[in-house]
Amino acid sequence: MNTEEISTLQNKYLIAAYAPEIALIKGQGCYVWDACGKKYLDFTSGISVCNLGHCHPVVTDAIQRQAATLVHVSNLYMNEIQPRLAEKIAGNSFGGKLFFANSGAEANEGMIKFARRWGSDKGKSEIVCMNQSFHGRTLATLAATDKPKFREGFSPHLDGFVYAPFNDIERLEQVVHDKTAAILLEPIQGEGGIYPADQGYLNDVRNLCDEKNILLLFDEIQCGMGRTGHYFAHQHFNVEPDAMSVAKALGNGFPIGAFEIREKWADVLTKGTHASTFGGTPLACSAALAVFDVIEKEDILFNCQKMSRYLEGKLATLAKKCSKIKELRTIGLMIGIECDGAVDTIIKEASQSGLLILSAGESVIRLLPPLVVTQTEIDAAIEVLEKIL
Repeated sequence: MNTEEISTLQNKYLIAAYAPEIALIKGQGCYVWDACGKKYLDFTSGISVCNLGHCHPVVTDAIQRQAATLVHVSNLYMNEIQPRLAEKIAGNSFGGKLFFANSGAEANEGMIKFARRWGSDKGKSEIVCMNQSFHGRTLATLAATDKPKFREGFSPHLDGFVYAPFNDIERLEQVVHDKTAAILLEPIQGEGGIYPADQGYLNDVRNLCDEKNILLLFDEIQCGMGRTGHYFAHQHFNVEPDAMSVAKALGNGFPIGAFEIREKWADVLTKGTHASTFGGTPLACSAALAVFDVIEKEDILFNCQKMSRYLEGKLATLAKKCSKIKELRTIGLMIGIECDGAVDTIIKEASQSGLLILSAGESVIRLLPPLVVTQTEIDAAIEVLEKIL
């Protein structure tokens, strides 16, 4: 099928919640191809999903082998893959216990339910979230998301969520009270514009939660799974949460999400208090286990750190030459380029030149290259950006 045929079929049968213009049909490593055969350098990674690049052979092989063995049995039965994956996540984070879901929004929903359940016998139910946050599109995660454009038209919103400015401990302390069950934040705000937490702020939030008997919840859906050069972003700051959510890159494109709870709170969610039909199937967990294998065996975190320094240097040089760039915000291979106006046209021109990039708010270019990216591919992306900017 060509692009026109795909578009006709999409317009006829799909709800117009998206407005895509490019029809992608193949991917390999850091590249994708459209229905016309045009090749693109993908610096979106499917919005930080295909962190190992498209169709990594180890992940592909794991999916194929497991699909021929056992796909689904429901969580009424054990399967041998799920606890092995839980061990991997726990062993590379803070040693907690896991619950598996299908997506980031579901993982955040489960984490919110955990916080409410934890606070139910303490008179605590309110969750403090951050301005400019993004936690998902379900009704509960929308209520936790302080971005009006996502919330418009879906009121009344779920009660029990309040907001505070990100990186402002004094304002946060003002909204915390005896009904506060948890503070939920992204260690690095993604959709909000690529804003990392300040080290001192995150330390203060952890101390505040300990002092007031409040849970600290981290949304690591976009910034986790190696994106910062660490397995999880909280390790960059050396601040541990009471629970965290993870999804997106966990399956390198195969849908899977999870939330992890510190072992001391593992008895909060007991039998029957939470469930998921498709969460943690043998097939999804096999894909995710393969992701961890690749990260370890191919030294992906080291490459992320190395390429991050290289890309940051290239962007700093570009910023000196281009007055349109107002600020660079980088942490690992999670990059925000603040511009002096809307970036929609820049993103479109980049795609026309064979480079796929994202926005993060109206005036921010967001770069999320695969963690396997090379210097050659970074040079190619910079060349396109320099011509446009």
